[in-house]
Amino acid sequence: MKTLDLSFSDPVLNLACDEVLLDEVDGGQREPTLRFWESPNLFVVVGYGNEIIKECQVQECQKLDIPIFRRTSGGGTILQGPGCLNYSLILRIDENCETKNIGSTNCHIMKTNRDALGQALGESVEIEGHTDLTIDGVKFSGNAQRRRRNALLFHGTFLLDFDLALIAQALRMPSAEPNYRGGRPHESFCRNIPLTADTIKQALGQAWQTLGDSSPIDISKIQRLAKTKYGCPDWIHRRTKSSQSSE
Repeated sequence: MKTLDLSFSDPVLNLACDEVLLDEVDGGQREPTLRFWESPNLFVVVGYGNEIIKECQVQECQKLDIPIFRRTSGGGTILQGPGCLNYSLILRIDENCETKNIGSTNCHIMKTNRDALGQALGESVEIEGHTDLTIDGVKFSGNAQRRRRNALLFHGTFLLDFDLALIAQALRMPSAEPNYRGGRPHESFCRNIPLTADTIKQALGQAWQTLGDSSPIDISKIQRLAKTKYGCPDWIHRRTKSSQSSE
């Protein structure tokens, strides 16, 4: 596995980059990759099947000049920005190993990340819900997955020095929540952890046994996908099953 440390200031380029990496690993054009990125700008990103009006404080986001985008993976809606480190694992699917299905992949990746973060923090880290990492029941990492025929994308966040008060301003209470949340508001459900981005990069790099830097990526591919998909209103406001069923 190789490492790619690549961030863009434009949120749609960061979202498109993950899908380009997935396409290339799926097509056998790239080795499995661990990518890290951080956004210097605030933005909301909804999961593939989320309905924006149900998950976002749309008017407040407009007042705060926080754009809303949609990613290709499932999971819930999150607020991104400075102080939030993102990672993306792009792995090959092997019917004879841990990546053979959604459940085994979740288990394998979450346990690996849990152990790496627990060792770096020097305290107990737990897996809660399907793919959250917590300390004493308070979430600091959320994750999601997207699968193709031959490869998968598993990506997530680590809250390090994030302005947690902004979450409640930008997001509604989620339409679906894990049992362990217990109806807690955003400010008491989420927390930062006392690690630097470099420390986490090193910990995950060791855990996933990365060997050097990934080959360069074609930026023009990312730009094209950002223009035709991630920055396109038809994609961002796509009709979800929940919105269709409510009509």
